[in-house]
Amino acid sequence: MSPLHNLPEETLILLLKKKNQQAFSYLYDNYAGALYGVVCRIVTSTEHAEEVIQDVFVKIWKHVDLFDADKGRLYTWMINIARNTALDYRKSKGVMNEMKNQPLSNIVNTQEEQDQSQAERSARADFIGFRNILDKLKPECRILIDMAYYKGYTQQEIADELNVPLGTVKTRTKAAFLQLQQLLKEYR
Repeated sequence: MSPLHNLPEETLILLLKKKNQQAFSYLYDNYAGALYGVVCRIVTSTEHAEEVIQDVFVKIWKHVDLFDADKGRLYTWMINIARNTALDYRKSKGVMNEMKNQPLSNIVNTQEEQDQSQAERSARADFIGFRNILDKLKPECRILIDMAYYKGYTQQEIADELNVPLGTVKTRTKAAFLQLQQLLKEYR
């Protein structure tokens, strides 16, 4: 067990801001699985997801000074970095061209692999119990969070997919976050 195991989050953050290697190793060991789960929901290739998770931890290391505890928890900040890095990767020209140039059989097989490994990715992402919290959300809220944060849809894409007005998506998303915030407070 790491000597950092029982440190308060504030102390861990101070150590990270001082570029303490042991604190960073602790952070990686304890959060890489959950962040990898977020990345895997957005980046479908395991090989690419591994590249993205490396980029995520490089960004965390380089930009830990930007973390503001008054705006949220460290884990939430890291999830946003992971999500945004994965979305940027998926939307990059190289990835888009690679996807366009695949034979149809590769695309079909990739979709089958995605469907089969969805449960595995959810299990990896849940080692901190976050899936249990999401399951307590109202179904319409859970769908929005899943589409926006795990699948990388924009609010407009969600509106198009669900065939509802954009304003409705924005209102429901706000409600979903308020409900999630309440559930997280109860979880502590």
